[in-house]
Amino acid sequence: MTAQEAVVERILELCKEREFSINHLAHVSAVPPSTLKNIINGSSRNSGIVTLKMLCDGFGITLTDFFDADIFVNLEQELK
Repeated sequence: MTAQEAVVERILELCKEREFSINHLAHVSAVPPSTLKNIINGSSRNSGIVTLKMLCDGFGITLTDFFDADIFVNLEQELK
Protein backbone atom coordinates (compact mmCIF):
# COMPACT_ATOMS: atom_id res chain seq x y z
CA MET A 1 0.00 0.00 0.00
CA THR A 2 1.28 3.46 -0.85
CA ALA A 3 1.28 6.38 1.57
CA GLN A 4 -1.49 8.10 -0.40
CA GLU A 5 -3.67 4.98 -0.30
CA ALA A 6 -3.07 4.74 3.45
CA VAL A 7 -4.06 8.39 3.94
CA VAL A 8 -7.30 7.82 2.02
CA GLU A 9 -8.07 4.67 3.99
CA ARG A 10 -7.42 6.48 7.28
CA ILE A 11 -9.69 9.40 6.30
CA LEU A 12 -12.48 6.99 5.38
CA GLU A 13 -11.94 5.02 8.60
CA LEU A 14 -12.22 8.17 10.73
CA CYS A 15 -15.31 9.30 8.80
CA LYS A 16 -16.95 5.94 9.46
CA GLU A 17 -16.05 6.01 13.17
CA ARG A 18 -17.51 9.49 13.57
CA GLU A 19 -20.40 8.94 11.15
CA PHE A 20 -19.17 11.87 9.00
CA SER A 21 -20.02 12.16 5.34
CA ILE A 22 -17.31 13.51 3.07
CA ASN A 23 -19.29 16.73 2.72
CA HIS A 24 -19.61 17.07 6.50
CA LEU A 25 -15.86 16.57 6.94
CA ALA A 26 -15.20 19.18 4.26
CA HIS A 27 -17.49 21.61 6.07
CA VAL A 28 -16.06 21.13 9.59
CA SER A 29 -12.46 21.17 8.37
CA ALA A 30 -12.82 24.11 5.94
CA VAL A 31 -11.37 21.99 3.14
CA PRO A 32 -13.21 22.50 -0.16
CA PRO A 33 -15.37 19.45 -0.94
CA SER A 34 -13.74 19.16 -4.36
CA THR A 35 -10.28 18.98 -2.77
CA LEU A 36 -11.38 16.29 -0.34
CA LYS A 37 -13.10 14.30 -3.08
CA ASN A 38 -9.96 14.55 -5.25
CA ILE A 39 -7.92 13.12 -2.38
CA ILE A 40 -10.42 10.29 -1.82
CA ASN A 41 -10.76 9.31 -5.48
CA GLY A 42 -7.02 9.52 -6.17
CA SER A 43 -7.06 12.52 -8.51
CA SER A 44 -4.85 14.36 -6.03
CA ARG A 45 -1.69 12.34 -5.48
CA ASN A 46 -0.25 14.68 -2.83
CA SER A 47 -2.71 15.72 -0.16
CA GLY A 48 -0.24 18.03 1.61
CA ILE A 49 0.44 18.35 5.30
CA VAL A 50 -1.54 21.60 5.68
CA THR A 51 -4.64 19.95 4.21
CA LEU A 52 -4.16 16.91 6.44
CA LYS A 53 -3.83 19.21 9.47
CA MET A 54 -7.10 20.91 8.53
CA LEU A 55 -8.80 17.52 8.20
CA CYS A 56 -7.41 16.50 11.60
CA ASP A 57 -8.82 19.71 13.07
CA GLY A 58 -12.19 18.75 11.60
CA PHE A 59 -11.93 15.31 13.19
CA GLY A 60 -10.81 16.87 16.47
CA ILE A 61 -7.51 14.96 16.49
CA THR A 62 -3.82 15.74 16.11
CA LEU A 63 -1.59 14.79 13.21
CA THR A 64 0.06 12.33 15.59
CA ASP A 65 -3.32 10.71 16.22
CA PHE A 66 -3.96 10.54 12.48
CA PHE A 67 -0.70 8.77 11.71
CA ASP A 68 -0.76 6.58 14.83
CA ALA A 69 -2.50 3.73 13.03
CA ASP A 70 -1.27 0.30 11.99
CA ILE A 71 -1.92 1.13 8.34
CA PHE A 72 1.13 3.42 8.29
CA VAL A 73 3.57 0.84 9.68
CA ASN A 74 4.43 -1.16 6.55
CA LEU A 75 4.06 1.21 3.62
CA GLU A 76 5.59 0.47 0.23
CA GLN A 77 8.80 2.18 -0.82
CA GLU A 78 7.68 5.31 -2.70
CA LEU A 79 10.87 5.67 -4.75
CA LYS A 80 11.40 2.82 -7.15
